[in-house]
Formats: sequence, C-alpha cells, structure tokens
Amino acid sequence: MNSLARLILCIAALGLAAFWHPAPVAANDLPVPEGPVLLTVTGAIDTTNAEDAAHFDLDMLQAVGTETFETSTIWTEGTQSFTGVPLQALMARLGVDQGTIRATAINDYAIEIPLDDPTSQAAILAFAIDGSPISRRQKGPLWLVYPFDSGTQFRSEVIYARSIWQLDRIHVLP
Repeated sequence: MNSLARLILCIAALGLAAFWHPAPVAANDLPVPEGPVLLTVTGAIDTTNAEDAAHFDLDMLQAVGTETFETSTIWTEGTQSFTGVPLQALMARLGVDQGTIRATAINDYAIEIPLDDPTSQAAILAFAIDGSPISRRQKGPLWLVYPFDSGTQFRSEVIYARSIWQLDRIHVLP
C-alpha cells in the first residue's frame, strides 16, 4: 500500500472515530427485564431501561432489596407473612425522593400516595405470601401492603384504599 493510500485510510478512520460513539451506559441505568414485566414505572424518574419508563421483572424487584413482615389484612384470614420490595427503596432506586405516586392496578383502579406520608415508609410491593408467589387470584402478582398490625396509623380507610392489589403501574407525579 502506498503512502497516499495509507494517509487516506488514516484520515477516513479518524473521521469515523470522531463521529462514532457507543451509547453511554450510566451507572444508574437499569438492566432490561429478562422475565415477564410485573411493574412499569413512569413519570418523574431519573433511571430508566426503556424510553421514559422503568420496567421490572421479579428478579429486578428482588435486587432492589426485600423486606418481610407478618400482618393480618381485612381481605384475608389470619396472619400471613408478606415479602416484597419496600416502596421507598424502589423509589430511591429510580432517583425519586419526594412527591406523589399514582399506583394503578390491572383493572385500572388507581390511588395516589404521597411519598412524604410516614405510612408510605412502611409499605412494600409484596410479591410473596408465606413464601409463595402471589397469583392474580390472590391479589398478585404485586400487592402494596402495609404492616396493618403494627399500629393504628395503618388501620384507616385511607391506608386500606392505598393497599392496591394486582398493581402493575406506578406514575411518579412531578
């Protein structure tokens, strides 16, 4: 190859390098779900894995961190053990530390929950009851549950209304 050909090849390579940049992957980006999507979060969030949304499968929710507590509910018999991701931890994972969320169920039932309400600190998005996945028939696959037996602040019509089952969407309001 002669000198002129090498020079042209170098210039072409440098020109391509100047304009080609691989898409950056930010440290806080979420992986793409590998399993069925259980939850989609949209709105005022900093972290996404799809255009303007964060999709979560079960493994991704569990990776945020889990909490288990025992409580009774007005919809079930006896005390049960609920395991799920704390609502506040999920919001923190998405860069949300204040505001209000609109939680929506598969049947489009929706409720707004202010994140600064002290009761929201105790809420979990439960995906298991007594160690077993929650089926749709049992109010799953995700059920926003509060530790109802731990205090009277969790036994009110407002909290019961916020205990949304078959949860599949959260929109973070600005």
